[in-house]
Amino acid sequence: MSVTYFKRYRMEIDLRGRRFNIVRPPAGYRLRPWTPGLLADHADAKYHSFRQEIDATLFPCLGEMDGCRRLVEEISCKDGFLAEATWLAEYVGGGTSQVEACGTIQGIRASRRHGGIQNVGITPMHRGRGIGSCLIAATLTGFQQVGLQRAYLEVTVQNGRAIKLYQRMGFQPIKTLYKAVELAYT
Repeated sequence: MSVTYFKRYRMEIDLRGRRFNIVRPPAGYRLRPWTPGLLADHADAKYHSFRQEIDATLFPCLGEMDGCRRLVEEISCKDGFLAEATWLAEYVGGGTSQVEACGTIQGIRASRRHGGIQNVGITPMHRGRGIGSCLIAATLTGFQQVGLQRAYLEVTVQNGRAIKLYQRMGFQPIKTLYKAVELAYT
């Protein structure tokens, strides 16, 4: 076994005095607010978003369907869980009989002033279509609705596309973190 360190950024945005326009999903997509009945769909979207990405190496539960389900359950049971800041993106372009969960985001109240974005996941086939922007804007609006002043998230530095998206949305890196991961020799 060897230990590898992965560089991550904590990024924050000041929500005070900002207005986030509701970003409409592109044609063929819709956003659905959190309900417990959507837990399996959130887990499915999370699994298909992360299973072949670097974050599944850092957080092995993201590479397993059962792990994603447990993670969504744990997040939704936290004291600070915010239904107002938790959304599911669905592709409905194939008709109502072929609805596909293709994006997920969860928000929590991390402190009296801070909201924490737990995960932003978009399945590979649906990336680059503006769905991430829609989910983030909806979550930030949800944080504002409950009176939070700042929001944060963490991102692996190797995920350059995500970092660019977060910066476009107004997030700025405020801290560099390192995640130690034990990797088996191959």
